[in-house]
Amino acid sequence: MRRISSLTRVAVGVASLALAATACGGTSSDKDSGSSSSEGSGGKGLAIAYDVGGKGDQSFNDAAFSGLEKAQKEFGYKTADIEPTEGETDADKEQRLVSLAKQGYNPVVGIGFAYGPALEAAAKKYPKTSFGIVDSVVEGKNVASLVFAEQESSYLAGVAAAKATKSNVVGFVGGVDVPLIHKFQAGYEQGVKDTSGGKVKVISQYLTQTAAEGGFSSPDKGKAAAEGQIEKKADVLYAAAGLSGQGVIEAASKAKVWAIGVDSDQYNQKALAAYKASILTSALKDVGGAVYSFAKSVHEGKPLTGTQTFDLKVNGVGLADSNPKMAEIAGLTDAVAKAKAAIIAGTIKVKTS
Repeated sequence: MRRISSLTRVAVGVASLALAATACGGTSSDKDSGSSSSEGSGGKGLAIAYDVGGKGDQSFNDAAFSGLEKAQKEFGYKTADIEPTEGETDADKEQRLVSLAKQGYNPVVGIGFAYGPALEAAAKKYPKTSFGIVDSVVEGKNVASLVFAEQESSYLAGVAAAKATKSNVVGFVGGVDVPLIHKFQAGYEQGVKDTSGGKVKVISQYLTQTAAEGGFSSPDKGKAAAEGQIEKKADVLYAAAGLSGQGVIEAASKAKVWAIGVDSDQYNQKALAAYKASILTSALKDVGGAVYSFAKSVHEGKPLTGTQTFDLKVNGVGLADSNPKMAEIAGLTDAVAKAKAAIIAGTIKVKTS
């Protein structure tokens, strides 16, 4: 299987938005000057606002930061990135984005669907600033909605799980019970079923009903859920839960069963090095490549707008093969390669719910 853990060849992308903690002072009455220079930073700027879990999640947010870093190095952007705050409202998010636009940051990107309402409002107030949002569709002439076919990479994760399990029981842990994570679950369950002919059971559960309850930011919750699934004989656990997924990986390592990471290639994350032997693979989502591509489009004066979908066809999603143990599991790499080709060809239709 061709390695796709670095997916920077994505055809279309999103802008990464780096936001400094000092950038939260804008007001809702500010109007766009139309300038692409940054009054606050002294030059063109790229800003990203992190999703729940923040920087250091070894997954979704860190993937976005990698795109910011690449754009900074290649285009000389001044950058800023800012953490979410506990219990923040849509108004807080809007103020953050408006402040960045007022300072001249362009592009400005919200990382995560939670920025939807705030980004829509900010984009209307600053029509000459390019805004990007990951995992949500927001209408606006100056907005690029960067969405992914998570169900496709999750299907491949399900294929791998079905081939790797010895107990014929595998698990899925979703961070928050929302439509976005339903796509991960649906693809995974379908991949397991199609590969095993229904012989492998999938135990699926969600940590919380809302993000405010910590579903994406609580490793302890992830660990507890994983331990419960392991007690029910699950020996491959796939987590789509942001920072909470680290707890799932820790529990899998302790029990000496397999974990499947998400968004980033978690086998290669330094912070997870103690558990890497138990990370079979990761369902990849090239948020970094999307952020870079969007930043590049703005830099070149042709900013992307509208809905940009990243799927297997453009290597916007995929399955990592960093762990050499994958090749030792009978039929796994061939099954994944065949499934990927079938999805791209359209002979396999992957469900989203």
